[in-house]
Amino acid sequence: MNLTSKRESLKKLYYPLGESLARTGFPPNFITLISLFLGSISAYFYFHHKTLSGAFLLALSGLFDLLDGVVARTTGKTTKFGAVFDWIADKWVDGLVLGAIGFAYASPFVAIVAITLSMLHSFIKPVAYAEIGYTERKKGKIVDPLEGVGFFGRPETHITIILFSILERSPIPVGLGFGIKLVALLTLASLLMRIIYLYKKYGKEYE
Repeated sequence: MNLTSKRESLKKLYYPLGESLARTGFPPNFITLISLFLGSISAYFYFHHKTLSGAFLLALSGLFDLLDGVVARTTGKTTKFGAVFDWIADKWVDGLVLGAIGFAYASPFVAIVAITLSMLHSFIKPVAYAEIGYTERKKGKIVDPLEGVGFFGRPETHITIILFSILERSPIPVGLGFGIKLVALLTLASLLMRIIYLYKKYGKEYE
């Protein structure tokens, strides 16, 4: 799926809201904090089996995560700290939510696996930036080929969690216990695609 690689074509869906939010004067980092707070509360609700509340807050957290970047670019307040803080907030939310769901609906082992794979899938990119040397930026974001490699990243993870949150409350006997395992499996497959891509491109390139 890889919705991240289709960011430019999807902007029309949320950019107008971000531009409206920019006119309120809220700093981009404050909006990132809102995303972090909503995601943290989402994890709390998931841990206590408040599935639909968790899903709603996770969706709101994801929306504010999109809007902080729009506000930063619209107001000309993009900073290097903001880019780093956005990464930290994203991984904070992902770790808490995946951990809470794993512990509450599956097992501690599943929680650990899901968190580890999610972190590796994301942080393979900054490691590649540092070791391989991607530095070109477009509108404040580093341009790298890994953006289009893999098919199951953060947006797909959230969509899958929200979908199985709904199924958890339906008569269909498939819920978050299965959903969190599916997230782990698909994240692993996507991570392997990125590792294989890097090996094919740089595995025989000696320093």
